[in-house]
Amino acid sequence: MVHTIFSTQNREPILFSDIQPEVFAYLATILRNNGHQPISVGGHLDHVHLLFVLSKTQCIADMVEDIKVGSSKWIKTKGRRWENFHWQAGYAAYGISEADVPSVDQYIRNQSTHHTEINFQDELRKLLKENGVDYNEQFIWS
Repeated sequence: MVHTIFSTQNREPILFSDIQPEVFAYLATILRNNGHQPISVGGHLDHVHLLFVLSKTQCIADMVEDIKVGSSKWIKTKGRRWENFHWQAGYAAYGISEADVPSVDQYIRNQSTHHTEINFQDELRKLLKENGVDYNEQFIWS
């Protein structure tokens, strides 16, 4: 299983609750269309989480590019307030064990509640540290 996280450009809080269900469903569809098996897709105002089984035919970098390009084009068709929408350039992705799927799924489903206590940047730092991912601050916020 792979847990992938990325934000809107400049962490702009633009993924309002009125569009979130559509965005999350669209991201899951792109995953499915590329041979991945989505388990959970969710997020908050300024970022998304994708939990999925990685296809045997597409690497993570290509998957992230397909998701960002496809969903950006689609979001821009949703109206005037979305015409300048972009995702950040970077992303985080790491593997999780099958035993951790239920807790990560629940974590993704509870993003709105979770983010009353912690912002996206602190959340990502914490997740990367907990999962032993070495990172450089210069690159994860682009």
